Amino acid sequence: MFAVSATAAAIVVFTMLVRIAFHPLTRAAVRGEKARQALAPQLAALRKKHAKNPERIQKEILALHAEAKVSPFSGMLPMLVQLPVFFVMYHVFSSAKVGGEINGLLGHRLLAAPLGSRWSDALGDGGVFGAQGLVYLGLFALIAGVATWSFRRARRNAASSEFAQTASASAGTPGAGLFKWLPLLSFGTIVTAAIVPLAAGLYLVTTTAWTVAERAWLQRERRERPDKGVSGAFA
Repeated sequence: MFAVSATAAAIVVFTMLVRIAFHPLTRAAVRGEKARQALAPQLAALRKKHAKNPERIQKEILALHAEAKVSPFSGMLPMLVQLPVFFVMYHVFSSAKVGGEINGLLGHRLLAAPLGSRWSDALGDGGVFGAQGLVYLGLFALIAGVATWSFRRARRNAASSEFAQTASASAGTPGAGLFKWLPLLSFGTIVTAAIVPLAAGLYLVTTTAWTVAERAWLQRERRERPDKGVSGAFA
């Protein structure tokens, strides 16, 4: 059984190695979140002071972030740097030929499902509860479980975050609209996994689970350490 799914196991291991390599970026992103939360009182004061001048609010907020050396979008960097890896995975398991040779990886399997197949292929070969369909149902269940955990944690953190509350209330805060919808993005992974090759879906569930566990650990680690303030956020 393991020999048949050895390539699938290799994808999981490869994904974990990629995430380990990008761990410093994730650590920096969590430090940035802490620094942005420390700016919340100042953001609230700016919003109150320039309530009738949205353009002035945005200008002052950008200046405040620049002065504190905090980027409002630094938390997106770990996700963005993974996109090339995902696209390579997608391309390799979507191409009939690689380097002019037949792509043998397409025949490798995760249990009964070829790594180069998609959910639509599984539906056409046994249906939802066929041998291949069950593999996808298991994959979707894993992603849904991780997404639910991520959603609840993100909502809980947003509810207790002064910065998120300030950003949500202020149209002038950079990325304000993202705070309302960001927790829901994790469920979009299910849709993506349904339309990409199984190998890419396996990468998605592994990296998503890693992200949730890693950020939970880093946030707990920061809570247990003394607060160094904004000036030490990127030290």
